[in-house]
Amino acid sequence: MSVPDPSPRRKPSRLVPILVLAVLAIIVAGWSATWLWMRGQLETRLDAGVSALRRAGYEVSWREREIGGYPFRLDVTLTEAAVRDRSGWALETPRLEAEAQAYAPIVWVLVAPDGLSFVRPRGGPVRVTGQSLRASLSHFDNTPPNISVELIEPVFKPAAGAEPFGLASAKQVEFHLRQAPAEVGDEGGLWVSVKEGKAQLPGLLGRIAGDKPVSLEWDARLSKISAFHGATWAEAVRRWIAAGGRINVKRAGLTAGDALIGAEAGSLSVGSDGRLRGSLEVSLRQAPRALSAMSATGAVSETQAAAAKAVVEARAGSGDVARANLDFQAGQTTLGPVALAPAPKVYEPR
Repeated sequence: MSVPDPSPRRKPSRLVPILVLAVLAIIVAGWSATWLWMRGQLETRLDAGVSALRRAGYEVSWREREIGGYPFRLDVTLTEAAVRDRSGWALETPRLEAEAQAYAPIVWVLVAPDGLSFVRPRGGPVRVTGQSLRASLSHFDNTPPNISVELIEPVFKPAAGAEPFGLASAKQVEFHLRQAPAEVGDEGGLWVSVKEGKAQLPGLLGRIAGDKPVSLEWDARLSKISAFHGATWAEAVRRWIAAGGRINVKRAGLTAGDALIGAEAGSLSVGSDGRLRGSLEVSLRQAPRALSAMSATGAVSETQAAAAKAVVEARAGSGDVARANLDFQAGQTTLGPVALAPAPKVYEPR
């Protein structure tokens, strides 16, 4: 009995790998076309945003712009970028890098790897360098959008001939702006923090703090935040004021060495003169020393400092902490009944 010959083995089909390669090629081509479309949309929106800022009176410029990041990111790199407003404030950086995931460009991370400079209208430029200078932007449909800024170990150096800046360096500086939850209503949250700062010694903070650290914390809620919009900063503030916007302070504090000013409650607004209005309930530690430093630097007169010291001493508790009201009214900052200095100016009324 003979055994039948086995069937010859079939040659492997070349169709399957060809189909796989074809599908992959279609996917790559489709994603490449999508990425190029998103790149074009990004470029169009950037140009539209810059045009809107220029129409509002801002000066926006850069020497070179690059958009890349293929295949999975959208990267924007600006060299020698600068933005300046009508009042003279400006922000400049040799290189600004922005990045978002191409498949979900809803969170943008910005980095200034070579540092940046901010220009004060009267004080002049201040150069900022550090271990990390970054920001993030997201939830652009919110009012306000989510904005976070984080500076790790920043160093602040005024330019030659510029006025001193309050801080020489810090361990960390943070700024966060968020929309409040829907159940809260038309409100935004603002948080500012400075940790282990080192004051410029010739300035007021330096005289108060000496060689000890300076820290700042500000936690507030801004009501009627949807009304805060306009072509310029001044216009946005005026619209917000007209809508009844207020700053409700939840917690605030400034520590300079052993001196402390803390606020646990207060409500602030802005007057038609552009200056802050309202009142803060504050606690003061080592207030006489701080007032002496203010007098020595010319921030207040000797007469005002002496009167404020009398108020503080009269309201001191069991320790060296005194409680008083810090009021901003009629364009003046007053501690109890004593006028100390002009109230902080939020915008220039023109």
